Amino acid sequence: MIPLHDPAQRGFASDNYSGIHPEVLEAIAAANGGHQSAYGYDAYTDRLREVIRGHFGDRAEAFPVFNGTGANVVALQSMLPRWGAVIAPQTAHINTDEGAAPERVAGIKLLPFPTVDGKLTPAHIDEALANRLDEHNAQPRVVSITQSTELGTLYTADEIRAIADRAHAAGLTVHMDGSRIANAAAALGAPLREFTTDAGVDVLSLGGTKNGALAAEAIVAIDPDAADGLIYLRKFDMQLASKMRFVSAQLLALYDGDLFLRSAAHANAMAARLRDGLNALIGAGAIAGVSVADGPVNGVFATLPEGVADRLRDRFHFYDWDASRGEVRWMCSFDTTESDIDALVAAVAAETAA
Repeated sequence: MIPLHDPAQRGFASDNYSGIHPEVLEAIAAANGGHQSAYGYDAYTDRLREVIRGHFGDRAEAFPVFNGTGANVVALQSMLPRWGAVIAPQTAHINTDEGAAPERVAGIKLLPFPTVDGKLTPAHIDEALANRLDEHNAQPRVVSITQSTELGTLYTADEIRAIADRAHAAGLTVHMDGSRIANAAAALGAPLREFTTDAGVDVLSLGGTKNGALAAEAIVAIDPDAADGLIYLRKFDMQLASKMRFVSAQLLALYDGDLFLRSAAHANAMAARLRDGLNALIGAGAIAGVSVADGPVNGVFATLPEGVADRLRDRFHFYDWDASRGEVRWMCSFDTTESDIDALVAAVAAETAA
């Protein structure tokens, strides 16, 4: 097949824009050939279950799915009674970027809370519980947090443990949206278990696509008692792959070894290079009207003078984050190069020279 795009084209719109990591492609090819049982009864999915238990504990159960929205919706649906609700940050992906799938597909009531940094606290749980047992209100039953957050911030293991302790004391369970969990692990320098299982997370949406996979995510029931009917809900919600070996093989490529960390650490490092490059220009007084937020992972949030973002988009794909105040988001990926970063820094410098 003749490529229909320019493989040299680069951008910073999303880590979803990147291709498949070469090692993941190799894993797909290695899983090809011959016949294997469908719907997860194959050697690759069996091995994935072992790998997941190695990361998250002996009780953990893995359910591969196609995408992050599917992982979140099916996971939360399994954790809730029909009358239950989910406490989440207002900026959570389940609240802002999933097309109301939690509400419309799963029938879930979301209880979003405004936060400064995209992170819930035990105080938010207390606030949500104020109307508990009032029959006129949806009843909080799950707390959902994102690691790393949609604002590029991180929870420490202690912060997650405090949330989980408060939730569990009130009879609630804890879900983590881990679409960028690898970036969090790389930034924290911690094993996955330290800020999930050991911190009290009950059910996890395990990311793959944003870190070099193709349509490969998983629901991990760290505590199977916190999730009911996943084996049925996955099919019910159209997230059960018939040729599951190819989904599982990709997750094996990432998590049966250190590829998930290597790729995420590289993306984080490229974002740090972008922040450092711009801050050096700001500090030297070489550019005007630009500010860059601190951050530990692969997203860079910056404010630009009016009109600059539109001119930069002639060369680089990226999105406005808050157009009303000139804030943009630049995302780095496993395949972002130093020259990509340096080209963007130079372009910003040219557009905003003091």
